[in-house]
Amino acid sequence: MKLVRDHIPSIIEQNGMQPITQIAEEEQYGELLLQKLLEETTELLETPTQEEAADILEVLKTLERRYGWDIEAARKQKNKERGGFSKGIILKEIKEK
Repeated sequence: MKLVRDHIPSIIEQNGMQPITQIAEEEQYGELLLQKLLEETTELLETPTQEEAADILEVLKTLERRYGWDIEAARKQKNKERGGFSKGIILKEIKEK
């Protein structure tokens, strides 16, 4: 059992097969979304493409709607406070002074 995009059942039917589906119960939906995020992240690690990154963004947007989050505002705030990842800085170690 895994969460799939909304049109996947119709695509399966168009290919001559019968999908067996159910709608996630409210309490399991959030957990399924987090599992899907992990799945899509693993796929991006294996195949770093724009399409795989788009899948991650779609899951994040769904989480945002579900929980009423504003991910973009949080991203901007963290960027302002801690910066982004554009410089490629690697932290090798932290030593006591």
